[in-house]
Amino acid sequence: MSTATAPPSEAPVKAARSARPTRSGRATGWARRAPLLPALVFMLVVTQLPFLATVVYSLRSWNLLRPDSQAWVGLANYAAVFTDRQFLGAAANTVLVTASCVVVAMLLGIGLALLLDRRFWGRGVVRTLVITPFLVLPVATALLWKHIMFEPVFGLVNFVLSPLGVDTFDWVSQMPVFSVVVALVWQWTPFMMLLVLAGLQSQNTDALEAAQVDGASKRQIFVWITLPHLRRYIELGVLLGSVYVVNTFDTIYMMTQGGPGTASANLPFYVYQRTFLGFDIGQSAAMGVVVVVGTIIVAMLALRLIFRTFMNAQEARS
Repeated sequence: MSTATAPPSEAPVKAARSARPTRSGRATGWARRAPLLPALVFMLVVTQLPFLATVVYSLRSWNLLRPDSQAWVGLANYAAVFTDRQFLGAAANTVLVTASCVVVAMLLGIGLALLLDRRFWGRGVVRTLVITPFLVLPVATALLWKHIMFEPVFGLVNFVLSPLGVDTFDWVSQMPVFSVVVALVWQWTPFMMLLVLAGLQSQNTDALEAAQVDGASKRQIFVWITLPHLRRYIELGVLLGSVYVVNTFDTIYMMTQGGPGTASANLPFYVYQRTFLGFDIGQSAAMGVVVVVGTIIVAMLALRLIFRTFMNAQEARS
């Protein structure tokens, strides 16, 4: 006795066929991407080819004072970089300057954003004046703080502190890292303030009113409602500020020249010194590769943290 088998259902087959990209769909996709191809090619030519050339230079021993000294040395330049005390000192200065600037600028930005989020007469003018330092060129900022604010004889800082006995203190030469951090904080605080202010203005007022009705104080509302809402904006400000501040060159060049000695030199400035003052192309290229790879790793970790925060916020809303 034979049993008849039921014909296979055609629904899974049709679903699989519909899931496959058709030739017209692929053509449509490439047509949408075509306007972006010139920008992609330009980015690869401008950024990736010079980076590959830098990697090749980092594997060779090449000093411009000895043009005939080129030789393939492999990873010897990288070994010399990680045993260079001045490079490690510049790396420590980079971390110190970046962390100090970003943290202080973010705290000041949060305070200013909370003040400017209130309604008062002339708020638009005050916001414009607060944003102004971020619009000043970094070179002009460095010269302003070096020759007007921190000048030992006629500087405004010593004039303000003269009642405390500070008359002719040379801030730039005796406290170079602190001077650079102050100038960078003055420059980047408006940027942090703008991000936090945008977060404050996007906050749901219904939650704030409900908390006030329930008897919550202003401090409790800020800690438990406002601050968690601002987390995404604070993380974004810290990431962008760190990426830009870690590449600071012009402020250090104009204010301290990396001195005294290399006391205030960060990684970009130290790479500049080894390239254009020491003429050591091989080791400076290795330093540049190390700096780029380290920056990419830190930026990737920070971006993953920010994306995770945004995804959690979207899941909470849904």
